[in-house]
Amino acid sequence: MAGEYERQWPPRRRKKQTMPKWKRMLRKYWPPIRFGLLLLALAGMVCLVILLAVNLSKRPAGDDRLETQLPTTTEAGPDETQVMAMAQQLVEEADFIAAGYDYQKAITMLQEFAYYDQVPQLAEKVTEYQELDSQLVPYAEMQNITHVFFHSLIVDTDRAFDKEYTNAGYNQYMTTIDEFVKMMEQMYNRGFVLVSPYQVAYEVTDAAGTRFTYGEIRLPAGKKPFIMSQDDVNYYGYMIGETEGVGDTPAFPDVTGDGFAHKIVIGEDGYPTCEYMDADGNITTGDYDLVPVLETFIREHPDFAYRGARAVLGMTGYEGVFGYRTKPSYEAALGSAAYQKEIEEAKKVAQCLRDHGWILASHSYGHPRYGDLPPEKVRTDSDKWENTVQPVIGDCDVILYPNGSDIAGIGQYTFDNEKFAILYEDGYRYFFNVDSHVYWSQLGTNYYRGGRRNLDGYRMYHNPNKLEDLFEVSKIFDSARPTPVPKI
Repeated sequence: MAGEYERQWPPRRRKKQTMPKWKRMLRKYWPPIRFGLLLLALAGMVCLVILLAVNLSKRPAGDDRLETQLPTTTEAGPDETQVMAMAQQLVEEADFIAAGYDYQKAITMLQEFAYYDQVPQLAEKVTEYQELDSQLVPYAEMQNITHVFFHSLIVDTDRAFDKEYTNAGYNQYMTTIDEFVKMMEQMYNRGFVLVSPYQVAYEVTDAAGTRFTYGEIRLPAGKKPFIMSQDDVNYYGYMIGETEGVGDTPAFPDVTGDGFAHKIVIGEDGYPTCEYMDADGNITTGDYDLVPVLETFIREHPDFAYRGARAVLGMTGYEGVFGYRTKPSYEAALGSAAYQKEIEEAKKVAQCLRDHGWILASHSYGHPRYGDLPPEKVRTDSDKWENTVQPVIGDCDVILYPNGSDIAGIGQYTFDNEKFAILYEDGYRYFFNVDSHVYWSQLGTNYYRGGRRNLDGYRMYHNPNKLEDLFEVSKIFDSARPTPVPKI
């Protein structure tokens, strides 16, 4: 290191440099020259802006020469033909919404169209919707809205009624697709309109606190709202094939099935529909249960559903939901990959149903009679449903009591009722049992409760007089149904 320092020290003396005279002059006078040039440039820019402003102020209204001379980065808008086509499609969508009595939504759709002022027909439609909206009247008997319910619809009566051990149950508790469609047609012709329980009653918070109140349903005079639900939207093993999903072994459809759909899927059009296996083992997709059948009926009769309302669908958990084997203990038999696929597909179906207005509800985990259970067993079952089904289908605040078995008499629910306290804590606010009356409902301070009417073989055969307000049973009853229908 000493030798290196010796080479650098002392430093070499540099030869003195002489700067040319012109450079010394430039260095001395450059700062004032540069400042003058900047002032000159700024003055030029100001003059240019003033000249441009004067020219624009003299430009005649509607003159587009500036646009044609200056480059643009925006694309040309649609021509008149395209605007009219867009408007026509919008009107068709708005007409469907308006047919469901949501005229204000339809008006907003039209008025928010970017080219609204260019299409006089849109303003005419708005006037039409406003006139129809003014004719609606609030339904005056919100406490007297009937609620009907079904189980899985029978597709093939020959297969459903061919086995002695299932014949009686299917005959008592099920409805055929032919019967269901005829029921909807007669109810439609009698002025019934499907509504959601969320439209009937809901929770509000104001200065007085939080409480439940009846909503306002505005319909043409003479129309009558009703609620619909379906139990056991699970497609159990005993219905769809020989293997019944015993224990931790899941069930899948085969040719020995009893003539029911076996799964809800998402159709090519984005709507929920069903898969069905016929007696030859062919699987097809179509209107094979309540969900797609009702969707089709509403698309053909949009005024049958109030503001997009659909039915409430109740699921148990002990085999899985919508025909997907989502029970946690099935994972070992299916394998993790296949099991996770079942979960993911069921989640997609759940979201599709919600997106189309369907309400998803608990029908308990194991289908016990809640009215006969002690509180701790209600808690166990409810928690099991919440831990295994709710992660798949999402949060729920509606419970359809299994077997229609309510947790109390006709008196108001209170937190002194331990079962109510448990279910309320689990998030439920809507509670529905089974009742043969035309309507029965109860608006509590923190819940809505109601009775449901079973429209099945038992009710049609043994109590046709209790269905006279809905339809004429003699024109509904399927001739393929064995008689007499056994008593329950």
